[in-house]
Amino acid sequence: MSGEHKYFEDFEIGESFVTGGRTITETDIVMHAMHSGDWQPHHTNEEFAKEQSFKTRLAHGNMTFCISTGLIFQSSSENPNIMAYGYNKIRYPAPVFPGDTIKVEVEITDKQDHPKVKTHGLMTQTETTTNQRGETVAFVEHVLFVTKRTPSA
Repeated sequence: MSGEHKYFEDFEIGESFVTGGRTITETDIVMHAMHSGDWQPHHTNEEFAKEQSFKTRLAHGNMTFCISTGLIFQSSSENPNIMAYGYNKIRYPAPVFPGDTIKVEVEITDKQDHPKVKTHGLMTQTETTTNQRGETVAFVEHVLFVTKRTPSA
C-alpha cells in the first residue's frame, strides 16, 4: 500500500489486500502466556494436550488475533487518520499450532457517517486469517474510526 494518508472518502467498499505470512513459534506461545497470564494447559502442557481433542498444544486465540493485527499494520502504510473503534465479531473456527504460518486477507465491507462526530466516519473491514492449508483460523469484523477530509453537514 502507498505511503499516502487516506481519508474516509478515499476508501472504497470491496477494497482489499493480503498481508505477508508469519510462522507461529513455540516462543510466541510462551511469551503470550507470560504477557497475558493465560497458562491454560492446552497451550503450555504437552502431556495434558495429548489427552485433549487436538492431541497437541495450540496457540491462544487472542495471540492469533494480536499477531494478525500486527501483520495488517506491517502490510499497510501508517495512517494517523485511522484508529480502532471496536470489534463486532471475533471468531476462531480452527486452531493454530506451533509451526503454522498465518496471513490475513483484509476487505472493506462497510462505511457510514459517525452518528455524532461529523469529522469522522466508521469503516468496517473483515480480517480473515488463514493458515498454510488455507483454513480460516480467525475472523474479525473490525470497526475503524476514520478522519473525513470534509466534515458532514
